[in-house]
Amino acid sequence: MVIRFQERTDLIERIENLIKEFEDLVVFVSKPASTSSPDYKEKLKKIGEISDIVEKGKKYISLCQKIDELRELEQDETLKGMVEEEYSSIYPEIAAIEKEIEEFFFSSPEDKKDCIVEIRAGTGGQEAALFAADLFRMYSRFAEKKGWKIEVLDFHASELGGFKEIIFLVRGENAYGSFRFESGVHRVQRVPETEASGRIHTSAATVAVFPYVEEGEIEINQDDLKIETFCSSGHGGQSVNTTYSAVRITHIPTGITVSCQDERSQIQNRARAMKILRARLQDLMKRQKEQQISQERRSQIKSGDRSEKIRTYNFPQNRITDHRIGLTIYNLQNVLDGEIDSVIEALKKGGRNENE
Repeated sequence: MVIRFQERTDLIERIENLIKEFEDLVVFVSKPASTSSPDYKEKLKKIGEISDIVEKGKKYISLCQKIDELRELEQDETLKGMVEEEYSSIYPEIAAIEKEIEEFFFSSPEDKKDCIVEIRAGTGGQEAALFAADLFRMYSRFAEKKGWKIEVLDFHASELGGFKEIIFLVRGENAYGSFRFESGVHRVQRVPETEASGRIHTSAATVAVFPYVEEGEIEINQDDLKIETFCSSGHGGQSVNTTYSAVRITHIPTGITVSCQDERSQIQNRARAMKILRARLQDLMKRQKEQQISQERRSQIKSGDRSEKIRTYNFPQNRITDHRIGLTIYNLQNVLDGEIDSVIEALKKGGRNENE
């Protein structure tokens, strides 16, 4: 069977416009008089930012033209074998370039950032907390495969070893661009370890993802902060020390509150709490600007009710379903082991199609 390339005239048009922009920029900076222009440095910087993708775009267009030529040749029965061989060699290259070009056109500057992920047990008690731990393990494995680093900022463990809540920072190229699709309610259907009768239970956990905000990117008035210290109670309820090392920071104008008690040092806990606070404030400001904010910060994860799901993990059927794009995969364990690239790529593709 001949592998056929699906023409993307919309993408080619974007590439041609970018090539034209690049050529105009080169002409501008090449003129001696342009060095005194206030836009000179900015345009020189733009050339550097887009030169690589322009070359890839030219290669992409060239390969598209090659595909068209092959389609004409395949009408000749004597050349079909040769054409199929050419298709087989060209298609992987064109698909790889297309992916890079789409990433350039359809991603935002925030996508390249590190990110903060918050997982909270929702409906389902202890089973929901165990599922939250499963999600953390899945994301940890995914990050490990990508070569990204994870730093746990704070967590509250359940009695059975799950997480009532866990907040962590993911450091890596395009971390936010991948993890942002995980925001929402994740639902699990399985027989809990605590269920003696073997009945399937449905539980849920909520995930919120924010681009990491470096210190200095967002201005926070120290007078707007209420900072409290208290003795850490430990993640299992026991007292772990008698010093006031735990920190609670409240941003008075918005009411956003962050607590950290994972470290023995008050300074470390305060630094971690500020990382989370900056990310939450940035998220709040962004959604206010887009006029999509409600009174509550967590509109992206709603209430954690089972009905507000974006994805279902069904253990009896070995199935994972992402309800936003109708994607179903019958290899649940692989996904839980961090193999979520195919899901994320499908979600990215779905988002691009909506924007086209």
